[in-house]
Amino acid sequence: MDTNLKHALEELKKSKHIIAFTGAGISQESGIPTFRGSGGGFWRNFRLEEVATPQAFLKNPRLVWDFYLERRKLAKEVQPNAAHKAFAAWEKIFPFVGVVTQNIDGLHEQAGSRNIQELHGSLWRSKCSRCGKTVQDLNLTYSELPHCRDCGGLMRPDIVWFGEELNPNTINQALEWMRKADLIFVIGTSGVVEPAASFVRGAKRYGAFIAEVNVEETALTYVADLFLRGKSSEIFSSLSEAITQPT
Repeated sequence: MDTNLKHALEELKKSKHIIAFTGAGISQESGIPTFRGSGGGFWRNFRLEEVATPQAFLKNPRLVWDFYLERRKLAKEVQPNAAHKAFAAWEKIFPFVGVVTQNIDGLHEQAGSRNIQELHGSLWRSKCSRCGKTVQDLNLTYSELPHCRDCGGLMRPDIVWFGEELNPNTINQALEWMRKADLIFVIGTSGVVEPAASFVRGAKRYGAFIAEVNVEETALTYVADLFLRGKSSEIFSSLSEAITQPT
């Protein structure tokens, strides 16, 4: 185990309130393309204005739904990796382990994590465009577009699109978790998406130890107390193995 990994293990062992702040990189290791990857990632064949804005949904709801149903199918085909599984397992070891994620794929929940704040929504929920009611939605196809059972409004993916505000309840809970944290692992995020990136900077001011895990340095590396370069699945596999070994 290298020096940085040993340092991370030392911080982990003495922490009581641990947060995983995750971005697209952690899911990329499970096979989900990133938004900002080479070639444009999953979005390379689409313009954002066509599939990821409220205006796009008003103009062509079928195109938007087809796009997100394809994303659901892709997410259905992959599995959580060792990094996802580590935080789920640690809920049984530490007083509190929470996940604050920018991802919408549901892999943290699939891995078994229960304390999750999804900043940008979820592929596996739909929301009424009229009354705002949200429901679980596991459908992979729609012959006809779904409508709300309460008010009849057209349902939309429960995703925070460009130009929309994050859910205030989600923000408040995520911020509360991060302000209380002893240790925050910042995993696979570019650190350029706001306001999410500001959550990490704010947590630093509250005294959290920040350990960044990424294959390359990011816009948040300067905030980190420790930088762990490499694949998150490999790094957290090593940490999980070490934390469960008898001392």
